[in-house]
Amino acid sequence: MKNSLAPPLNVGFIGLGNMGTPMAGHLVAAGYRLHVMDAAAAAVRRFAEKHACETPRSQAELAAACPVVITMLPNGDIVREVLTGEDGVAAGLEPGAIVIDMSSSSPLGTRRLAEELQTRGITLVDAPVSGGVVKAKQGALSIMAGGDEEPVTRCALLFGAMGKVFHTGASGTGHAMKSLNNFLSAGTLALTAEAVLAGERFGLEPARMVDIINSSTGRSNSSEHKYPTFVLNRRFDSGFALGLMSKDLRLALELARAGGSASELIQDVAELWSRAEAQLGAAADNTEIVRYLEAISGVTTDD
Repeated sequence: MKNSLAPPLNVGFIGLGNMGTPMAGHLVAAGYRLHVMDAAAAAVRRFAEKHACETPRSQAELAAACPVVITMLPNGDIVREVLTGEDGVAAGLEPGAIVIDMSSSSPLGTRRLAEELQTRGITLVDAPVSGGVVKAKQGALSIMAGGDEEPVTRCALLFGAMGKVFHTGASGTGHAMKSLNNFLSAGTLALTAEAVLAGERFGLEPARMVDIINSSTGRSNSSEHKYPTFVLNRRFDSGFALGLMSKDLRLALELARAGGSASELIQDVAELWSRAEAQLGAAADNTEIVRYLEAISGVTTDD
């Protein structure tokens, strides 16, 4: 592929959390020379002990070494600070560099950030992911890439090491797609939970209900995957925090309102998740929304 960002190539990777760590690992396996950073020194140490990679002492050192930098951080405000704050990464990048924000960030904020970086000759591609920790470990994420077609195409081999890429359109559309996808994910989980709780109160057995739903028209990823894998067994360990889902729902609501589209259901789901976050805490697993719904309906399942 002409001008493709093929390995071996120095790539900065900032953010070694539950998702970032396996994603970065796949890039190492594909032959990229990673320079990794994270606010948690222990995460960097663990990754460096497992993989051959560089651990720069500063953002400036990382920027000087890497023509491509990937961010996988909790939100867009942190991404902006890392890139454009005092001694931020962008100040040390050469013109022509590419920044790939794979975090879940504000679509509107992303467009503003892309314009700011462009004045420095830096291209921003917004490329959030879907599939959770399981797909991240498998290298099978869905990657939603917003930005001009040329840089997205150049990044194809990078993306291919982590999953399947979909070019969504102009800058910010990747983050828009991610927030709307997570609205659907959060909504179907809440709907499934309320249906199962209502049926359980009437005498239906939850696992049997889920089996029937999955053979019927009410099925969704929530009933087919989340309920059997994380809810029915009471594990609640999908690896995606309730607070992050709540944040993504606020982004979906912001997007809908900015475009003047219908937003009543998005608002209802966002408010539900915000109340659950206030009660359970941001660090709770997103599947624990079921526990919140159980509590407010008076159903007690845990010992």
